[in-house]
Amino acid sequence: MLPTDFTSVQAELESALRMKTMRFLVTQRPWLDLYGVNVRPVAPFGSASSRPYVDHALIHRSLPDELLYEVFARMTPYDLGKSSCVCRKWRYTIRNPVFWRNACLKAWQVSGMVENYKILQSKYEGSWRKMWLLRPRVRTDGLYVSRNTYIHTGVAEWKVTNPVHLVCYFRYIRFFPSGRFLYKNSSQKIKEVAKCMNFRASKADCVFKGHYTLSDDKVEAAVLYPGMRLTVLRIRLRLRGTTPGANNRMDLLSLVTSGVNDNEVGGPEEDILGVVEGWEDDETHNPDVPAVSHKRGLTPFVFVPFEEVEKSVLNLPVEKMDYYVPG
Repeated sequence: MLPTDFTSVQAELESALRMKTMRFLVTQRPWLDLYGVNVRPVAPFGSASSRPYVDHALIHRSLPDELLYEVFARMTPYDLGKSSCVCRKWRYTIRNPVFWRNACLKAWQVSGMVENYKILQSKYEGSWRKMWLLRPRVRTDGLYVSRNTYIHTGVAEWKVTNPVHLVCYFRYIRFFPSGRFLYKNSSQKIKEVAKCMNFRASKADCVFKGHYTLSDDKVEAAVLYPGMRLTVLRIRLRLRGTTPGANNRMDLLSLVTSGVNDNEVGGPEEDILGVVEGWEDDETHNPDVPAVSHKRGLTPFVFVPFEEVEKSVLNLPVEKMDYYVPG
């Protein structure tokens, strides 16, 4: 009986070991349950059907609606727009007015809450989402870039040819919801400039601070250039978009530089736009710095989000973008 008992015990041990090994090899992978399964969409919003509905989407079974709401609440408005294309349930969830009210009040915080509510009721039928899509606003999640070129005559060599050089430079603007903005004029590519377009930039970065106002689709902005002779740069822009709600283009209507007296400016952080708000285009308060209305370098601004800075077409060399025309 001993040999028989020993054989049966050994077989049971081998079977137990094999099952123990299989437990580690066959791990639980819930997403594998989706293979070969036709996921049925959720019931339409406002459906009057009394039959209980079971959501077959794995993420909806694993993630409660409360947590899904918290995820959406922490998304940017443009990420919300992309997420609404995933499925019908997400689309109707993202239409919650709370998401768009927060986005609108942050985008137009300079106008104040009372004024925003008045505009909401008078122009956009009480819809925060409609207000976000149709009301012009400056975007704060990236940089507005204007690419400009001009021809510069070179030095003649061997008295045979007169070479010319195609010079390329950029105007960069970054807006903030508080009514302030940063301005930089440079030949550097956007992936290099994006690193220093902040209020902590050093003097070597040549990033200048200014203030702006938005009225309908018109933007008024002013920047003060410090130095031995103070010079103010006045900018007028018009907002537009290639699609509703994009606001990804800005037409440069005018660019004027003029002088300003030292006693008119209290400091570098002063709102210089308030100082020059009533000035005429040819008005200057310093005879040594006459007012100049610039007619060149008025290419429209193109908006580039921060997540697209590294792969933007504006990083290409000059010879590959000779005929670049923004839409």
